[in-house]
Amino acid sequence: MEQIYPEKQDKCRLVKAKPETVEFLLQYSKSLNIVNHKGIKFENNLN
Repeated sequence: MEQIYPEKQDKCRLVKAKPETVEFLLQYSKSLNIVNHKGIKFENNLN
């Protein structure tokens, strides 16, 4: 395993999101409705 990852990679870092972005994503996920019918997936946004 040492040969696969020989050096420490500093490319990973935490990303901070604005509260507005988090709120938007939460509201979107709450309004998303997915229905499976006879093998077909229907995605509806209930806004």
